[in-house]
Amino acid sequence: MAEGVTLAVAYLVGGIPVSNLFARLLRNADLRQVDVGTVSATGLYRITGFGPLATAGLLDIAKGAVGPVMAGAPGTDRPVLAALSAGAAVAGHNWSPFLRFAGGRGLSPAMGALAVIAWPGMLVLLAGLGFGKLADHTGLGSFVALLVLVPVVAVTHGATGALAGIAVVTPMLIKRMLGNAPMTGEDRGRVIANRLLYDRDRPEPS
Repeated sequence: MAEGVTLAVAYLVGGIPVSNLFARLLRNADLRQVDVGTVSATGLYRITGFGPLATAGLLDIAKGAVGPVMAGAPGTDRPVLAALSAGAAVAGHNWSPFLRFAGGRGLSPAMGALAVIAWPGMLVLLAGLGFGKLADHTGLGSFVALLVLVPVVAVTHGATGALAGIAVVTPMLIKRMLGNAPMTGEDRGRVIANRLLYDRDRPEPS
């Protein structure tokens, strides 16, 4: 029973659409209708700038840590539960029950979960994000990080790290392959119109 509660809480907390809430509050916008329709930091930055992006990013990282902390990591004697709760948080973020199962790509909650269970994994994801920014291709940097994540945490944290790495990487890779629900032609037109509108009105960084 307690294990089920931990997984449910991890999924529901992970599913809190922080970026979309910020977008709603600050610009009355729905990130599912901005850019490519992913509820992500990129979409939030496009319409609000860096300040809200940084705050939402920290909250997204924090929500990924909730499940593993409940499971007792670090040093937990329930490594499977800790790993599954990490995966549940990422799955909640990627397929949020509060957004009709749309969502983001899971990078931030994965970092939060790995910070608790196997911290080198968080550094791998950060490095991938940094590399992607420098190369002006965040998707590529993140994808490379996903490929090397499990081997790295397996070396540094053994079976516990490997379990956690697999648990967070799996929903992230699935989301990359499947994305959100396919957009209709009308949806694409709305996304393009919103992109032009928010690019015009987005506040400049202070």
